Formats: sequence, C-alpha cells, structure tokens
Amino acid sequence: MQHEKVSKREARERAVRLLKRVGIPEPELRLKQYPGELSGGMLQRAMIAMALSCGPDLLIADEPTTALDVTIQAQILRLLKELQAELGMSILLITHDLGIAAEIADRVVVMYAGEIVEEAPASELFRLPRHPYTRGLLRSVATLDTVRGTKLHSIEGSIPSLAALPLGCRFHPRCPFATERCTQEAPVLTGSGERRSACWHAEELVQSEGWMAPVVPAGSGATEGSGAADGFGTAVGLGTAEGFVAAASNAMAVSGAAAGSGAPAASTETAALRVTRDGGAEEDIEGRREAGSTGAAEEADALFTVDHLKKYYPVHGGGIGKAKKLIRAVDDVSFTIRKRETFGLVGESGSGKSTLGRVLLQMERATAGTVLFDGKDLTNLGGRELRAARQHMQTIFQDPYGSLDPRWRIGDSIAEPLKVHGQGQRPPADISRRVSELLELVGLDPSWAQRYPHEFSGGQRQRIGIARAIALNPRFILADEAVSALDVSVQAQIINLLQDLQQKLGLTYLFIAHGLQVVRHLSDRIGVMYLGKLVEIAPSESLFLAPAHPYTQALIEAIPQTTPRQGQPAGSLEGEIPSPANPPSGCRFHTRCPFATDRCRQEEPALRQLDSGHHAACHYAL
Repeated sequence: MQHEKVSKREARERAVRLLKRVGIPEPELRLKQYPGELSGGMLQRAMIAMALSCGPDLLIADEPTTALDVTIQAQILRLLKELQAELGMSILLITHDLGIAAEIADRVVVMYAGEIVEEAPASELFRLPRHPYTRGLLRSVATLDTVRGTKLHSIEGSIPSLAALPLGCRFHPRCPFATERCTQEAPVLTGSGERRSACWHAEELVQSEGWMAPVVPAGSGATEGSGAADGFGTAVGLGTAEGFVAAASNAMAVSGAAAGSGAPAASTETAALRVTRDGGAEEDIEGRREAGSTGAAEEADALFTVDHLKKYYPVHGGGIGKAKKLIRAVDDVSFTIRKRETFGLVGESGSGKSTLGRVLLQMERATAGTVLFDGKDLTNLGGRELRAARQHMQTIFQDPYGSLDPRWRIGDSIAEPLKVHGQGQRPPADISRRVSELLELVGLDPSWAQRYPHEFSGGQRQRIGIARAIALNPRFILADEAVSALDVSVQAQIINLLQDLQQKLGLTYLFIAHGLQVVRHLSDRIGVMYLGKLVEIAPSESLFLAPAHPYTQALIEAIPQTTPRQGQPAGSLEGEIPSPANPPSGCRFHTRCPFATDRCRQEEPALRQLDSGHHAACHYAL
C-alpha cells in the first residue's frame, strides 16, 4: 500500500499469496494473528514475505537464522534459495555462522574491524583461505570431525575498539604471522578476479607447509601455545604453527574416522529393521529392554536423578464445563546426570529443554515427579532448605548483555551470590579478594572489577557471568544456550574455558543448546527432547555415529557443514513442532516422521534400552 498504491483489498490478497508462497499454512488465518501467536519459524517466514512484497532486486538477510533451531534454519535457507531462483534476485547474507555461508553463498566477503580482509568464491575460500583471520575463524569451528573433548582452536585476543584502531594491519595484534611491516603499514586488498585478500604475506603463507596442516588436539603431545582469552588471562588456544581444520565431511561420513572409538557399529539387525520399516511393518524387534530401572552403579554415581518429571501450565480461557487445557512442557521425563559429566540437551524450540532445566533447579516447581540432587529430594524442599541447596546449583544464561545489571560494577555482580548465601559476614577485603580470584580464573584482569558491563565485549561479559556462577564453588551448572549468541572464535574460547573449569573444580554441567556440533564436542552424554518427551539418550559419539530415533537423525542431517554444497542447503525436516497444548496421539513425532505407521499414530513408544547407555523411544528404532 505504501509503495505501489494498491487498494487494501488487493494488498490483503497479495499478502495471503505471499504468506502461502513462503510456506505458512492457513495464510488467511495467520494474517489476522499477532506476532506472539506465531512460532519463531513462522515469524521469520512472515518477515521474508514482507521483504519480498514489492519484488526487490536485492534482499539483505542480516543474521536471518541466528535464533532458529537447525531444522527450521534449514527450511529458511532452502526457502531463500528457492525464492532467489524464482524471482531472480540477489541476496546479501550477513552471518557469523560459517556453515550457513558455506551452504548457500556463491561468494564470501570476510570483514574485520570495519575492513574487508578477504573475498573469494565460497568453494575456494573454504578450501584454501588466504588471510590469517579467515584461517583462524575456520579453525575455530567445532565440526563433526573435531576430536570430542579436546581444546578448540581460538583466535588470541579480541577485536579492537573501532575508536582506537591499531596502526598498520588491524589484525596484527592477534596475528601469529605478523611482522614489523604489518605493524606499520596497512595492506591493501589485492588479487586477481574474484579472489582478493589484504595480507602482506598471503602468497608465502598459503604455500607454507603448516598452513593447511590439520589442527593438533590439545593433549596429543604437540607443543601448545599460550592463547589468551579475549586477550587476557588463561591459555585457551593452540600454537601458531598448526594449520586450519580441513572442511568437515557430511554428518554420517565420520563413522569411518571414528572406527574404534567405542561407538556401536550398525548391526545386521539394524539393517534388517530399515527394510522392515520401509515396508511399513508394525512389529517391534525382540530383545529390546525397558529402560525402567537404572543400574546400581549409575545410580550411585548420579548427581541428579529425575523420575517421571512433569511440568504443565494451565491455558486460560474456555467456558464453564469445558476441560481446562494444559501445556505439557515437560511430560513424564526420567533420566540421570552423573557427577562430573556434561549432559547435553538438544531439540527444537518448544521441546521443553529450558523448562526442564528450570525445574531441575527448582526455579519452577514440578507438577509431578521427583528431582533428587545427590540423593535429596528437591521437590519437597522450601524456604531455607531450598536456598541452602541452590548454592550448589548455578546458571549461566544465554544473553551476556542482558544477564548483568548495567548499573552495577562487575565486581558487585560477582560478589552478590557470596552475600546472598550468607558469606556477606566476611570482611569486605575477603570478598574483594575472592572476586579478584574469580576474575583471574575466568581469564579477566582483576583490576577490572570496578568497571561496568558496557565496557566489555560479548565474550568478556559471558566470562563475567561464568565467574558469578562459580563464585560459591557449586557442584552443578545449568548452561542454557550459553554460547549461542557469540561469534565462532569467542564461542571456542568460552567452550575451552568451560572445559578447563570442569577439570579444575569438578563441575557437572547440563548444557542446553541448538548448535549440535558444540553439544557433541562438549558433552559426555546427550538427551534429545521433542514436545516435552525425551526421545533418545546416548553417549555423544554413539548418538552422532548411529542415531536411533528418526528425529535425532533429522537434526543431525540439518547441521550446516563447512563443505560448500554448490548452493544446496542441508536437508530439512518438514513442518514445525506441534502445540504442547494439543500434542498428537501415539508417538508425538509421527506427524513429521517419514517412517510413521498406524501403530505410531495410536501407541506411544516407551523409552527403551537399545545398547549399553543408548535409549530411544521409537517402535522401529534405527
């Protein structure tokens, strides 16, 4: 109506067609709804429809999938490519996810501190980067080939303030190859055709023996350098001579490289099952055991024991005499978290991951079921007893910008847990000393305690949040999307820090995230949630090498890879997660499962043991 001066009726008709084109079901109904009534995937599709409404020649997509889960992300990327081909438009994609750039970009431009440092066709850039910064970014990515649990490479230091840029090459303070010329003279962007870079030593570096050598995992016997965290403090990187990580292979191609890792191989029984599933048979495989009782050894080693946990929220509305609707956010979940392990939790938005984490810490009360923390039932505690228990359980939040009070100095934020939990009686000098110890432990300068949050970068703020979380020497930490808002190299620094702290302090983590590569790298075991249910639990490597549930397999297939696919995004799971207020009958995943049968639609599968430590809730587990 603004740009083409059409009537309101014609504009509405075109809006309905646009919503339908971007894959929104019931577009006439959705057009009348408010944003809060739509899921994240639908909202992003609506934004794309708005951007396409006047037939643009250029679509600027600024971090279009950052807040989305991998399955919805894959749907949006595929939609963008389809619309580009259909409408003949150009797309400028702005992202810090290198996998997304590799999935759909024809050309890639890498920027650092306000300048372009490299430009190349996507296939060439990911195959052979020519700038140390690009190389560093690619080496920092946790892929499905990265040795799980080892230190990730990260770029030393942090990006400079744009108000105080260094002389010469702006990257030289962080570059392991910088020379005196780099510190004095700014390089220009040079090259031939579409392949350009701004580095004085690009030609000699790409021809050097170590440039493309694989990253040497920490602890492998190779010499490690002393990478600084955000430019200060603890060592979090490898040395400067190792090369950039070879591009990751597809999700299931890692099985050959990991042979002998202890992960169960696909059996003849599994192969026969696939044939049976494809034929539509409804009989279960014999020999599967119910996962009802936990082994005695595992029970003794458990820090958290969750038994038939439920968390329902009433839906307001409805008339007199009508049954009250309930949102079944967490619906009959049982599992354990062992001492000193990292238990990863994955699943799409709306699956109940964050709600489960909050109920474990009793930030929300359970509707039913029990939560045992080291043998003590938290669901029956209240008042002083619950506060005393909570000092052993802390949280690292997703948003490093929103989780700190902007009016408090960071030293006061870190000291607050000490005061809340009765340690405020200590002399101020003791509390100040403890704050300094914590800042140093997370790789920050203790003298910064008097600064305010706005004076720090995102990675540094997350380190402050971690210092606050470990102030009371807790035994358990809930990390809810703790690295999803960070750039790839800063993300690697924080992951390395979490691993270091776990070893030093004997911490146990529940790590919730939608970045599956990161969860795999950090976690000992992983639970997969769908619509309030745990549908699979397995050791990390087993889950990725041999996923047993179709939903888990779909999540893995949707992971963006840093191997360019010639403009073809990863496969995506169709549809969106149903409403937890009206879950499907039978298996809750059957509405989106390509293998669903009548049995799946009618009978809910139990979470059963398939192998040692591997459980899945599927009638026809892969």
